Amino acid sequence: MKIAVAGTGYVGMSLAVLLAQQNQVTAVDVVSEKVELINNRKSPIRDDYIEKYLREKQLHITATLDGDTAYREADFVIVATPTNYDSKKNFFDTSAVESVIRQVTSVNRDAVIIIKSTIPVGFTQKIRKTTGNKRILFSPEFLRESKALYDNLYPSRIVVGTDRQDEELTRKAEIFARLLQSAALKSEVETLIIGFTEAEAVKLFSNTYLALRVAYFNELDSYADVRGLNAKEIIQGVALDPRIGDFYNNPSFGYGGYCLPKDTKQLLANYEDVPQNLISAIVEANRTRKDFIADEVLSKVSEIKNPVIGIYRLTMKTSSDNFRASAIQGVMKRLKAEGITCIVYEPTLHADYFYNSLVENDLVKFKNASHVILANRWNNELSDVEGKVYTRDLFARD
Repeated sequence: MKIAVAGTGYVGMSLAVLLAQQNQVTAVDVVSEKVELINNRKSPIRDDYIEKYLREKQLHITATLDGDTAYREADFVIVATPTNYDSKKNFFDTSAVESVIRQVTSVNRDAVIIIKSTIPVGFTQKIRKTTGNKRILFSPEFLRESKALYDNLYPSRIVVGTDRQDEELTRKAEIFARLLQSAALKSEVETLIIGFTEAEAVKLFSNTYLALRVAYFNELDSYADVRGLNAKEIIQGVALDPRIGDFYNNPSFGYGGYCLPKDTKQLLANYEDVPQNLISAIVEANRTRKDFIADEVLSKVSEIKNPVIGIYRLTMKTSSDNFRASAIQGVMKRLKAEGITCIVYEPTLHADYFYNSLVENDLVKFKNASHVILANRWNNELSDVEGKVYTRDLFARD
């Protein structure tokens, strides 16, 4: 198959590398530096498996800035461009996805378009009508930052949404599902071919449930902290119930990253005319957790004149290079609103200031300058100043 992939973030790159094992893949991006990296077999994102496969595997992959040519020759076009949540419109900004779909439609109406970007419920049906292109599918991705290719090699499930009244399109959906399955290392993968609107809902409800777990165990941790209880022991006891399980239960400063913040807000927006209590509570719980963390930190420096709070890493996860919507930034903004001076240690950030706070990437100087160090995730390089560190990372893992 000839496959074009629009977008080279976590979703696009992981799919491009996965499918390039057995198909001719062209990765399309608007950033020339990313295109050059891929053509030199280097990953534009941090992901161990993507880096390893580009370096060691025989892949049929090229990258280009020329979308028209890539799409014109493609059997399948995977759209993996970002959709950020627009708080003013109270909806996803899907303009990048729409732009690619219109471009593909203009140069190749025979190509089957598979939307992999997260979109509002009902978007696929709407874009099919507005463009007049009926060859559009939606397939949700279930990937973790820095583990994207691994999660495609060992997928939890494959879901492809189609128009179930269209037999030809449903066959295309089945072919695409087989392409994903045949490139995976996991031999048996549960595969679901469903309506595209139901598939859109699967993605938002899945991520909102994960956000619920994060918020739940964060509120357990807040309770234990205020009451002087051992949160780790409580969580261990709760997690021994096999119906609950030992996952997504390590306290943090809140859920963040590429997916959970925007997907929970988008799902809540989709509930505009539907009765609910829980979905709005999940969104609000994340704000409450950041408020709680900020208040706890403020109490620790209340007796210090002109305190300096060290922000250790802006990323959400230990091996990630993604700053987007990280919880520690929310805490940092709350502290700065109270007039607290913050200093940032983030070795992947090449700038002197971040939100008007000094960036100090000499770790020794950073430690010495900080009265208290905030760490969403613990790292052993903080061991020598453990007494300064404020973290709710109880299990030393993401």
